[in-house]
Amino acid sequence: MEAWIQEFEAYAQKLLGEAKVPGAAIGVARDGKMLYSKTFGYRDREQELPISMDTVFGIASLTKSFTCVAIMQLQEAGKLSVHDPVVKYLPQFRAGEAELSNRMTIHHFMTHTPGMAPLPYLDGAMKRSMEQDPAIVGTEAEEDLKGLPYLDTYEQVMEAIAGFEGKPLGAPGTAFSYNNDAYGLLGAVIEQVSGQPYEEYVTTHILQPLGMHRTVFDVADLDEQEDVTVLYTNKKVEGVEQVIAAPFWHDAPAMRAAGFLKSTVNDLLAYLEVFRTGGENRKSPILCKESVSQMLTPFARCDGYRSYGYGLMVSPAFPDGKLIEHGGSLKGISSHLFTIPETGLTGVILINLDGVAVRELVAGLLNAMALRPTAVPPYPVPHYELADEQLAEYEGRYESSEWTKTLVEKREGALHLEVDGQSYPLIPVGPDSFLFKRRDSHVWIDFFRSPEGVLERMSYSLRQLNKQEKSENTSKIVTT
Repeated sequence: MEAWIQEFEAYAQKLLGEAKVPGAAIGVARDGKMLYSKTFGYRDREQELPISMDTVFGIASLTKSFTCVAIMQLQEAGKLSVHDPVVKYLPQFRAGEAELSNRMTIHHFMTHTPGMAPLPYLDGAMKRSMEQDPAIVGTEAEEDLKGLPYLDTYEQVMEAIAGFEGKPLGAPGTAFSYNNDAYGLLGAVIEQVSGQPYEEYVTTHILQPLGMHRTVFDVADLDEQEDVTVLYTNKKVEGVEQVIAAPFWHDAPAMRAAGFLKSTVNDLLAYLEVFRTGGENRKSPILCKESVSQMLTPFARCDGYRSYGYGLMVSPAFPDGKLIEHGGSLKGISSHLFTIPETGLTGVILINLDGVAVRELVAGLLNAMALRPTAVPPYPVPHYELADEQLAEYEGRYESSEWTKTLVEKREGALHLEVDGQSYPLIPVGPDSFLFKRRDSHVWIDFFRSPEGVLERMSYSLRQLNKQEKSENTSKIVTT
């Protein structure tokens, strides 16, 4: 066994063990050929059923790149342009003032830059399935659901967005903030333009040509349903946090384009060849070279290290070459895929438990392969001095309607971020930019000002949160 494999597997066992992960599947290929594959634990912990590279897991927001591939195919066919206004295809769409709504393009939706504040409607789209889930019973999510409308159709989602009273972040194209609702509506655009249901379009134009026969929106559609994971989640049982089996899949018919595919390591490695080869994969030419290049363009800054293309993140400064990646999280799902075209690497990690630091696992894997220490964040920390008297203006509560809440406080001459019951010291790394260390990774935080220079918002978990006078403690799962 190569030394890097031993280093990585020791690191993976520690991370997965601390998170009490029931099962994980990892596959890495070089130039399209499997280089490393490994499974940890079980697809069904109770029955001790093994995992394979063909075990079906949820992939959550990895679905977003498939949605963007569909949009690019329709652009290649001359049926739309990514720079078309969304209202050209969804004339009833409104988000705030009509003037701003009419300027929001498909490109803005694909890059999370329509200027809309974080919206609370994904759970409304999942409400019917969540209400049937025994794992929800007795949790805060059960109470939160009662106040949400049922959003079963694209029209109902658009009606909810039109009624949202939150202030926009800015003009279209000026502010990045992760937006599941916009991605859900890209499915409606695909349906309008193609004349096919979104799920049918993706299946016939992407999955089938690539031979991704175990990638589906509904596991009931699999010809052979044995090798499918059970979902697991964390839940307090009699006051004790436990990992429990929660096999009921959440679904959102009006937002499937945002994150509801299920797939396997082998299928996703085949899919990643499209991006590793830049569209020059002769076996499955589902996109032309120009379309792939457009998808991998770093259009919108996510943080100091990453930018967003179309359904994928781009990290030009990664030490081994430009890193293309995306993660996903829903109940029972932690997922991540990546490729570094310069080195020929592609990789997939799928886990059957939500809330796992899967991106750290990817970093540990790539560090080990490059003979770097596994637990060291791969990006440098910029040095920046901030005077003590400047710290106070960042203090305050920041929140969004998507239920994310944070508190920034100055203590002992430093800023601290409180989120999800934890407190982290903030390290200044630039004007209005900070880092904090969480486990083995650095998390980047930006603060945003009004034209007059007043601090208005901060970024966290890829969302922009508004500064508040006061806020009450509320918690909810944030989906990426």
